[in-house]
Amino acid sequence: MECNKNTKKCLKELCTALTLIDTPKKMQEFLECLLTEAEVIDIANRWLLVREIDRGTTQREIAKNYNMSLCKITRGSRELKKDGSAFKKVLEEFKASQSE
Repeated sequence: MECNKNTKKCLKELCTALTLIDTPKKMQEFLECLLTEAEVIDIANRWLLVREIDRGTTQREIAKNYNMSLCKITRGSRELKKDGSAFKKVLEEFKASQSE
């Protein structure tokens, strides 16, 4: 990601702030304050498509079922396949937390 020093510093601060949020309710409230409604929906849809890809749903099925572009779905799929993918790590941690 390309950004200037101030943006990098602020992104690091934001990431730290996000780790301090201790409940899903607080996180949702924070995201809804920070982002526009369209941005919240976009992020939720990206999580949805990654979950569907992980479940084995085909890209075409995801596109049809959720009215998403194949380009966006392909990007999510590529992110999951990358070595050391943060998406994959977080998804695995999330799934493990749901089975406890």
